[in-house]
Amino acid sequence: MSELRVTSLTKSFDGQPVLHGVDLSVERGTLLALLGPSGSGKTTLLRVLCGFERADGGTVEIDGVRVAGPGVHVPSEARRIGYVPQEGALFPHLSVADNIVFGLPRQQRRARYRVDELLALVGLPAAYGDRPPQALSGGQQQRVALARALAPSPSLVMLDEPFSSLDAALRIETREAVANALAATGATAVLVTHDQAEALSLGHEVAVLWRGRLVQTDSPEAVYRRPVSRELASFVGDAVIVPGSIHRANSKQVVCEFGTLPIARAMTANDIDVDVMIRPEQIRIVSDRRGEGDGVEAVVEKVVFYGHDASVMLRSVTGARGVQIRVAGHSHPRVGERISLSVEGDVVAYPKG
Repeated sequence: MSELRVTSLTKSFDGQPVLHGVDLSVERGTLLALLGPSGSGKTTLLRVLCGFERADGGTVEIDGVRVAGPGVHVPSEARRIGYVPQEGALFPHLSVADNIVFGLPRQQRRARYRVDELLALVGLPAAYGDRPPQALSGGQQQRVALARALAPSPSLVMLDEPFSSLDAALRIETREAVANALAATGATAVLVTHDQAEALSLGHEVAVLWRGRLVQTDSPEAVYRRPVSRELASFVGDAVIVPGSIHRANSKQVVCEFGTLPIARAMTANDIDVDVMIRPEQIRIVSDRRGEGDGVEAVVEKVVFYGHDASVMLRSVTGARGVQIRVAGHSHPRVGERISLSVEGDVVAYPKG
């Protein structure tokens, strides 16, 4: 498989900029999750990388070969990129096997080249090769679409929100099968998604596209635990944002209504007043629900039970702010109870803006 290099990439439609100088690197064998809200430019970036759209500026290189740039636009069929669209886009008049070999040379199509191998790779029985695609479930059709993308041994695999139309249970099963297939082939892949859990669980790296700009590219853990902005923090997952101030004697600590807490990145002397970002799962109940213990006192206002866990809305005794935390379903507190809270691990502080 190949590596991908994108430098200063721009794209506009009808004079409206969609991509603003995007820089991106994807190493060989890496699955990069391209995450962003609707309208952030994710699909446009994918289409430019595949060659479906021409870039206005910047360059795209695959394994050191420029495929897009000033005076250069290699057509999509010559880029050796496997593409998996949102709906799979299988041909209903062809069998599963014929769909898989559709893009291969005629001789390989007639021989159903590697069909059994590719079906096994995506977790489907060889007998499915003779079935029409409409006889398969939505998740199975997406696996066939991946097998078709892998059939010509592409340099890169691009997946455009391939699980968005599936129900929750089928989505998890299908994305695990797809991830296993990509790993088995050592594929270099870019997965476009607006699903935070999908990006964090599947991507070796996560690149966040925000209003046409890449604002953070990092490991899934770093993107979740140390997002570069408060807006990104709230997009990537649930976030509790409270006001605070940097400790006067220690720039690696912040003082807020939850006490004095360690922060992931030291702040400058100018950033005295800050917003503190805490993930809900970091907030723990530390007392026996009688307001005892060393934590911050709070009153339970609302509990939503989900089975394996519960969402608990609290109001701190010392502050007017409501806070939502998550606790194990079997041990959630009751509405009206007075409890004590503590925060576990580092938090993130952002300058007041």
